[in-house]
Amino acid sequence: MTWLDPDLFLRGVAWRDGVRTVRADPADLARLPWDTGARALLPIGVRLEFLAPGARAVEIRYRAAVPDPADELHDLAHVFALWQGDRCVAETFAEPAEEAVAVLVLPPGDGPFTVHPPQGQSPLILGVRAVGGTLLPAPAQPRWVVHGDSITEGWWSTRPAHAWPAVAGRALGLDAVNLGYAGSARGELCVAEQIATLPADLLTLAFGTNCWSGVPFSAPLLYETVRAFITLVRAGHPGTPLLLVSPLLCPDAEDTPNALGATLRELRTALEEAGADLVRAGDSRLSVLPGRDVLGPEHLADGLHPHDAGHARLAAAVTEALAPYVSAADR
Repeated sequence: MTWLDPDLFLRGVAWRDGVRTVRADPADLARLPWDTGARALLPIGVRLEFLAPGARAVEIRYRAAVPDPADELHDLAHVFALWQGDRCVAETFAEPAEEAVAVLVLPPGDGPFTVHPPQGQSPLILGVRAVGGTLLPAPAQPRWVVHGDSITEGWWSTRPAHAWPAVAGRALGLDAVNLGYAGSARGELCVAEQIATLPADLLTLAFGTNCWSGVPFSAPLLYETVRAFITLVRAGHPGTPLLLVSPLLCPDAEDTPNALGATLRELRTALEEAGADLVRAGDSRLSVLPGRDVLGPEHLADGLHPHDAGHARLAAAVTEALAPYVSAADR
């Protein structure tokens, strides 16, 4: 059986650097903060989507970095998860290796199927092939580019498919492109310019929490940063529906001033006001989802990041906010 080019089946791809999928423009890395550039090397949200008429299984040939025994990633589960519609139908546990093959047995039916590879060891998919049938690329879906911080990247979700962009993407029938950068996403304007160059049918921006802690912002500074960020994104996407999600609940930060005296509550208000003012100025394709009441303390795994149920709840709120735009695009 001949190995097929994985590019035919890969979804969630932003940029490429040679054979690897990356989440920042490789020609523009010098302007990025080091933490953004480091997180952009991980293939977060990249997956395989295919039809498999007559196939009993799919084989995936891959290469993954082998962690040192002392590495904190050494014991992380290396799982290829097979999804059909909105449910996981199988998981194959494999090992990071210079080259190996994962075999996933398919349930009855032609699909479409989605395979979420493990993300921690940055696997490179080298080839795919069917066992006993044929593999065909799944139909293309509208592209949804999502930018945010570690919550968007999927921290504390137990599997990549449980991160809120993946959950909402399945619900809406979108090709979710995850530009979540853990520890970063502070309104870096070079990121806005990169997003402006990407093909996108819908956009979502969900940042601001790291403007309280990682690099402290005042409320006026965040207000102006959000306006500038969206203005730069709009240079490439003047009429694309854009959802701005303000920071979620973080109990320890809500009323605690940062180094510039701003609480997370004040930063959230500044971000929401920036979005509302842009709408009043004529951006009719921009909407704001207030994040404060989307999750409660019981949905947070560590006081900041949602667990799987929290990711699902956030995904439901985003799905509801974006559904009218998706429906309009279908008509």
